[in-house]
Parts: sequence; C-alpha cells; structure tokens
Amino acid sequence: MKSAVLFYNQKKEEVPVARGILHAVLSNAAHPEYGVATIPFPIPKDQYDHCMEMMEALEIGDPYKKDCKVMAIDSFYSVLKITENLCVNLDELDYLAKRLESFDVGEAAQFQAMASKLELFELKDLINLTFCCQESTVITDFSNLEKIGREHYMNLHGGCASVQELEDLDGVETAILLIEGGGGTITRYGVVYDNGMKLEQLYDGKHFPAYLYEPAMLMVALTSCLEPEDTKNITWLYLPAAKVQVEREMARSGIDDPENMRFQFVECMLPSEIESALDFQSEGILELNALSQVLVKFSDNDRRKLGAVVMMAEPECASQIRHLAENLDQFDFTPDVHTPAEYGRFMIQESGHFEYDPNLDEFYEYERYGRQRMEQESGMFTDHGYISYHGTLSMDELMAEDPAQQFQAEQGFQIGGIQ
Repeated sequence: MKSAVLFYNQKKEEVPVARGILHAVLSNAAHPEYGVATIPFPIPKDQYDHCMEMMEALEIGDPYKKDCKVMAIDSFYSVLKITENLCVNLDELDYLAKRLESFDVGEAAQFQAMASKLELFELKDLINLTFCCQESTVITDFSNLEKIGREHYMNLHGGCASVQELEDLDGVETAILLIEGGGGTITRYGVVYDNGMKLEQLYDGKHFPAYLYEPAMLMVALTSCLEPEDTKNITWLYLPAAKVQVEREMARSGIDDPENMRFQFVECMLPSEIESALDFQSEGILELNALSQVLVKFSDNDRRKLGAVVMMAEPECASQIRHLAENLDQFDFTPDVHTPAEYGRFMIQESGHFEYDPNLDEFYEYERYGRQRMEQESGMFTDHGYISYHGTLSMDELMAEDPAQQFQAEQGFQIGGIQ
C-alpha cells in the first residue's frame, strides 16, 4: 500500500498595492496638445467605458497599434518605468497589469530582477516574462542561507516539493553551491540567477494566452472562420465584459463581422437550467454577454429562482432568458418545496400571511390548501422549489424584446381608448 506524499508550497506574501497595480499617464505622441489621460491598470470593469472614452478623446487606444505614449508610470513595479516615453499598446499594458496583480512579493522580485537582467522594455517580452520568471532565483538577503537554499530548490522544481524532500535537503549547502557557482547578476532588485530560464513566446504579439484574471460566467475561445478549425490563433473572452471590450477583442483577432466568428465555450458558470436551455452554437456573443452582465449580479438564491423560472417559462434563447432575469421580481419562489402539502404548510406556518397556532396543527389541511393556492396562481414545482408568476403580461410577451416598453405602450393605448 502506497503512503500519501505531503507537498510543501511556499507561503505567499502579497504585493502592497492600493488600487490597481499601476497608473499610467498616456498621451498622443503626434498631438501632445490634446492633453493626457491617467488610466488605472488593470482597467476596472466599471470604468472601462469611461477609460475608452478618454482614449477616444485623445485619438489613441487602438486595439492593436502601439499608439499610447507613456508619459509617466506610478507602480510598485518600478522596473516598468523603462516604458516611459515609449509608445505602447493599451491592451498589452492592461494584460500585463492583470498578470502582475496576481504576483506575490517573491514573484515580483523575480519578475523585476529578470526584466532588469535581460534589459526588457517591450510589453510583449514583459508579458512573456510573467509566465517563466518563477524559474529564477533572487537573493535579497544573504543572512539566511537555509532559506535561500530551500527557495532555490523550490524554484527549480516548479514552486513545490514534498515535505520529505525538504527535510532531506541541506539548504545551506544548496545555497553555497548556488552562490559560489557564479552566474548571478546584481540588480537593484537583488542578485538574480536565471537557472537556465528561457523566454518562451507564449504571447505572439496578437493573441493573449488564456488567463482567468477574475471569476467569469463564460470563458469563450474566439477564432476567425477564415482560420482552420484547429488554429492556435485564439482570442479569449471572459464574460461578462464591457461591450466595447468584446468589440476590441474581435478587432484584435481580425474579425470585422460577427458572421466570420467561430467560438467555443471552455468554461460555463451559468445555472444548469440556463445552460441546458441555450443553443450556444446559434447564440450571438453580444447577447450572451448581455445575459452574463445580468446574471453576474445575482445572489445564489436569485440564480436558483431563475433556474426555476426557466423551467417554467421554457425560453429558447439568451435574450428571452435575460428578459426573464430582468423581471425576476414578477415571480414568487418558495425554495425546497416540492409537494402541495409542503407548499400549504409553508404558506400557513412561515409565509406571514396567517397567524399560525401550533396547538391547532392537526386541524390544518395543508395539502388541500396547497392545491387551492396552486390552482389560483398557476404555479408549478421544479427541482429548486415552487414557482409562480403574478405579472400582467403573458409569458411570451414577458420574454419578448423590451417587455417593459411593450407593457407601457399597451397601458398607454388603453388609457387613450378610455379618454
């Protein structure tokens, strides 16, 4: 019988950042008279549209051109000051900031020291460095050789090792062999040893590698229909996203018409009822994004309620599901209730509509009352519980385009007829 192997992972110390990993003052190199804009990176979702408006006012921020002149960089990552007075691509700077925001103090030292050693300044190279700098060893304090040796061993083995390996390791000897072996480069961020690290070109200058920066409802692999089906030229979308951000990603892929777009869903966090109701192959990416923008704000209970609503209404596309979600308050949901008796018991004992007396419990006809309520409400039981609809529009009207406007129009027509 094999015994379990325990593994040790290095404890991570977070990089001290206030809000955003960096702030960049950007301008139009051809028209400095247009002024400047200070942009936080990564660009927050709730500020994305505003930041793009500022870029548009300066006539910069093209999806694939390097047209943003960096006037100043304010960041914990001081090595990025090398980009000042250079023209960069906005999306590359945003992606780099997303990668760096996940780094701990040790990874930050590795990134900065290796960037300094290799004299990197192009954002493409700096992005690629974020995927391999962890292979290097950086010494900032020579007073603890045991710690240096242990961290060096971990760096050589992908950041983790078994507890037994570390117990058998002579950290001091490992550190001395590293230091006396030469090959270290002195930088302002410490003495760095590259350990044979190669700067692989994971980012080709156009298609960003997959990186889930924050939780997403949908992770989509986007390709052009002009490319072979097995192409590696993939643009990754993480929905919900600002509409302009989706459009920019399409532009980066060379897609100027949604009809020329092919996409595959790699990860889906939608409720299972919604996922089953959707035909992803026929849905438009913008409508799926609009649906994701609504659902991401929902609590777990709201998502369960929507799942029950979907089972009741049987929508056929993303826009219909979105309209249901936007009108969720027109449905009553009683979770974890699956029989008329359970529903009757809930209404009498817990709904607050009645003064329940436990001494009279044997006289309450829960099942009968539950069936009466269901007939009045035209409700139904689902896997999540009991659901009923109390709106004035029919279900088809509710799921139609702009149901609120349709309702207002109908009300206006009726009032006009009375007058």
